[in-house]
Amino acid sequence: MTHPTTPTDDDPGLGDLPDEVILLDEDLTPIGSAPRATVHHEDTPLHLAFSCHLYDEQGRVLLTRRALTKRTWPGVWTNAFCGHPRPGEDPADAVRRHARHELGLEVTDLQPLLPTFRYRAVDASGTVENEVCPVFTARTSQQPHPNPDEVMDLRWVTPGELSAAAAAAPWALSPWLVEQLAQLSDRPGA
Repeated sequence: MTHPTTPTDDDPGLGDLPDEVILLDEDLTPIGSAPRATVHHEDTPLHLAFSCHLYDEQGRVLLTRRALTKRTWPGVWTNAFCGHPRPGEDPADAVRRHARHELGLEVTDLQPLLPTFRYRAVDASGTVENEVCPVFTARTSQQPHPNPDEVMDLRWVTPGELSAAAAAAPWALSPWLVEQLAQLSDRPGA
């Protein structure tokens, strides 16, 4: 499977949607947009993103290791994929677009898991992530074909193995994944 090489051609269904992120105020109201390539730095403004936990037919969850060329948290293990909906793009469509772009697969059974998840974290380079990042779950029956610009490695694990890894070595996982798992374990019935 071939993968796009520029952010603007990762899905022909985007039409004229620019490669921008949606900026938010502290009340989580959209206040504009900014080019995605320029928004992450040491004073990153609050913006909208998403995170997806992907399950296979055996109930395993996909972990991916971020490519070494990623601007933030290069080489770190995280949930299946993350991204940013573009202005005017439905968040579910953004999740599907990123599944195709990053992993070369289609997803089904897309469900909100933590719709109001928000986090702020600073990586070793000083780059800040400052996002309202709804968390979704999805399923696939396909095998991933990772885009090497996004993913350097991947592994299917059981939810129990993921929880054990987060408890034993949280520093080996992305901070957003560790926070998401903590919030999920705090939910009634978890």
